[in-house]
Amino acid sequence: MEVSTVSEATLTKNPTQVERTSDREIVVTRTVNAPAHLVFKAWTQAELFRRWWVPKSYGLNLLSCEMDVRVGGQYRLAFQHEGSTMEFFGTYREVVPHSRLVWTNDEGDSGQTITTVTFEEKAGQTLLVVHDLYPSKEASESGATGAMPEVLDQLDELLESLGPSAEAAGR
Repeated sequence: MEVSTVSEATLTKNPTQVERTSDREIVVTRTVNAPAHLVFKAWTQAELFRRWWVPKSYGLNLLSCEMDVRVGGQYRLAFQHEGSTMEFFGTYREVVPHSRLVWTNDEGDSGQTITTVTFEEKAGQTLLVVHDLYPSKEASESGATGAMPEVLDQLDELLESLGPSAEAAGR
């Protein structure tokens, strides 16, 4: 299938690989320069999540970020863009601390998308794999996976800004 790698010419940014593994599946892979427990925290605590999730280049304003990260818990993100409000929402299906998150994306008219994120720590870095399973080929073509390289750059920047004090607090 189709594979693309987006990379910056700097030593601190790792490349992001975006791969269409089937008509309905897209997998994004990136090594993040932080341990898994910190990366997981950035994905599950609203005050951190809102600092990196919105791609700056898209001109979106995140109006609200509600996250009840537990099996059966829900999330809701509201954005403002060019005078209109968009909402993204769903339910957490699996929550395995520092290891795995699975949630639904319920806002689309074309059916439910399932997102699975895994966190695998290796030598103080985390291999992050984001797997989106769309309800149809058409839905996968309209997905927002193209923003992932930018938001993962922003995640790396956030984790770097947290520094050693966050590492000590996270243990």
